[in-house]
Amino acid sequence: MTQKLNLPIAQLKLSKDLKGQLFVWCIIRNKKLVLTPEEWVRQHIIHFLINNKNIPKSLIASEALIKVNELNRRCDIVVFSLTKKPILVVECKAPEIELSDKVVYQIAQYNSVLQSPYLLISNGLNHFTIKVDSVANDIKFIKELPNFEELCFSI
Repeated sequence: MTQKLNLPIAQLKLSKDLKGQLFVWCIIRNKKLVLTPEEWVRQHIIHFLINNKNIPKSLIASEALIKVNELNRRCDIVVFSLTKKPILVVECKAPEIELSDKVVYQIAQYNSVLQSPYLLISNGLNHFTIKVDSVANDIKFIKELPNFEELCFSI
């Protein structure tokens, strides 16, 4: 469950209940969550964004509810600018899940609503960052996720 990931080590608070169920404390939602493989990745990405990309915790939403084609969907992570515009949408998968075209399609659907200039998909082992140019109706994969200041410049 606590597989080594291709991300910086995060200082996560783990606990167990009386039945041995493992939980992780989410610093965004301020509550204990069942530690699934996907949650393990999501929590590492959250800490990476805060500690390595200088994103203020207050500008990160986890499990953000949006409507896509009249259906409720939850984005794993959405990062907002200081003016509360989405600047990054993140889709997390468990380490054993391949980052396929299907995952890109999923995050693209979310972004059709959010209109963020950056997307990130990760299974904790592999990560792909996508720069969205809505004016040119173009996307391109980029090598590295920019830091917070650069993300804000893109809006």
